Amino acid sequence: MRRLDEPGRPVVVRLDGRDLELCDGGNLAAELLAAGIEPFRRTPVSGAPRNPFCMMGACFDCLVEIDGVTRQACMTEVAAGMTISRPGAVSETKND
Repeated sequence: MRRLDEPGRPVVVRLDGRDLELCDGGNLAAELLAAGIEPFRRTPVSGAPRNPFCMMGACFDCLVEIDGVTRQACMTEVAAGMTISRPGAVSETKND
């Protein structure tokens, strides 16, 4: 991925119990993808992995829980101190 704008200052968020630095004010889905985080969730029936698809709020494939509320990552800006968890307690990441 290539940044189109100057990145914001790095801030710490908590993802699945571990600290992660993302750019303040960045698109949460894009920041998580750039950090190598995947999958975002698994489907409830088959357990198939899902990642952001449309990046404009139409598909709901990027659902994550943010501070206890299920939200679309692609429609959310990164803010310091966010606590993020992935539905289904997904533990796989590219960076693990």
